[in-house]
Order: sequence, then C-alpha cells, then structure tokens
Amino acid sequence: MKPQASEQNGSSPQNGDACTADAASVAVEAAAVAIPAAASAGAVVPVLGAKNSQQLKLEMLNMGNGNGHEKCTFHHDLELDHKPPTREALLPDMARSYRLLLGGLGENPDRQGLIKTPERAAKAMLYFTKGYDQCLEDVLNGAVFDEDHDEMVVVKDIEMFSMCEHHLVPFYGKVSIGYLPCNKILGLSKLARIVEIFSRRLQVQERLTKQIAVAVTQAVQPAGVAVVVEGVHMCMVMRGVQKINSKTVTSTMLGVFRDDHKTREEFLNLVTSK
Repeated sequence: MKPQASEQNGSSPQNGDACTADAASVAVEAAAVAIPAAASAGAVVPVLGAKNSQQLKLEMLNMGNGNGHEKCTFHHDLELDHKPPTREALLPDMARSYRLLLGGLGENPDRQGLIKTPERAAKAMLYFTKGYDQCLEDVLNGAVFDEDHDEMVVVKDIEMFSMCEHHLVPFYGKVSIGYLPCNKILGLSKLARIVEIFSRRLQVQERLTKQIAVAVTQAVQPAGVAVVVEGVHMCMVMRGVQKINSKTVTSTMLGVFRDDHKTREEFLNLVTSK
C-alpha cells in the first residue's frame, strides 16, 4: 500500500485525544499484520469493529495460530508455536540427532574431535533459539514509564543474530527502531531485548521486522513505530548464488510513520546518518 501524506507537519501529537487516537490506529495496524496470517491458517479471527486497542491486544494474545496448539498454556504470542516445558529436556534427543547427522556425512562420531560435538551442537542450537522461551511481558519487567514526552525516540544499530528457517544457517545485521511516545516510554535496553526475543528463533527477515514493530506497539501503545533491519544472509554467501557483498533491507512502518511522509523521512534520515 502506497503511504499517503497526511496534513501533519511531522511533529508528534499535541493533545491527549489525538495521541490516544494515534495509539489505537497503530494497534489496529499491528493487528492487521498478525491477524491475516492467523486467518489464513484457519484460526477464528475476531471482528475488529469499534474495539479499542487494549481489547485488540488481548484478543491477539489469546488467539491461536491454527497449528493444533490453540489452547496451549505455553503460548505467549502469535508467532510462538509451542514452548516446551524445559529446554534442557531436549538435549539428549537433539544430541542423538546430531550424532546421526555426523554419521550421515561420512564422519566417525567416535573419533576424538567429535565425541562431544553432538552435545555441544545441541546446546548451541538451544542458545541460538532461546527466544522461544521468552515473552514480551517477562522481558519488559515493568520498564514502561509514564512520561510527558511526545518527540521521536530512536535506537539504531542494534546488533542482531538469527537463524534462517529455510537452511538453518545464520543471518546477522543491525536493527534500528523508532517510536513516537503517547505519554509512555520504554526503557532503552528493552528495545534491544525485544530484538533478542524474535531474532533468537528460526526466522525470515521480513517476519522478524514486523514482529519487532508489533511488540513495541504492544509495549507502549505509541502514536507510531518504525523498524528497519539490514541483514547479511549466509544462505546467500556460503551457498547458492554466493554473493558475499549482498545485504537485505526490510522495514515496517506503523501509525504516523506510515501516514506522514515527513515523520518517516525524519526517522530514515536519523538511522542512515553516521
């Protein structure tokens, strides 16, 4: 959808009613990102109607993803398919799988250099995907503060490491996040922790970008959220086309960042400046 320039001058809302309306608008846009995917998978999607952003948030969190775990008590958000009781309990089976993999490659899993490799690899994979054990509420830990601030907040160049879900090889890069507060601000380190939640899962960069934006929206209900991710994908560098200098850039704009081109340009100028 092509963004339409609004009559705003790029500044943040100046009164409480406008701020509340913008926050609700962002929440609806965030729902528009997540709900169609759930609907296509067969989940029951609530009618938006005139429901406020808080109701939308609750319905989004309570809605299943159509993969057979709709009532699972381990659900924390739409993207988390299933959280196992303990990660450590998975280690023996994972180590056995890695041992079979080594044998399938023609290696001898019992030679000195590989004896402990299956266990090491299993522990490493659990660390690479530790985001499945984390939820937004736990990471925020109450670090949402009432503050009369309505100017843009930007944290840029947050380091990101993730795993491509198509080839199980890494992709890495930087994330820049901006938002326009509506009387609530988020502890700055929590933006980096939100990136960690979703990057430490099997991912594609496009979905990762949207998930970060939706999470910031849920955390502080701002007038707008913008996220830009620049990544290097080892599945393009080590295999396939082997283009070692290629980078992938994705963005998600919600609220005033989508509607007001001046606000969007201000954010993009800030994140691209040295």
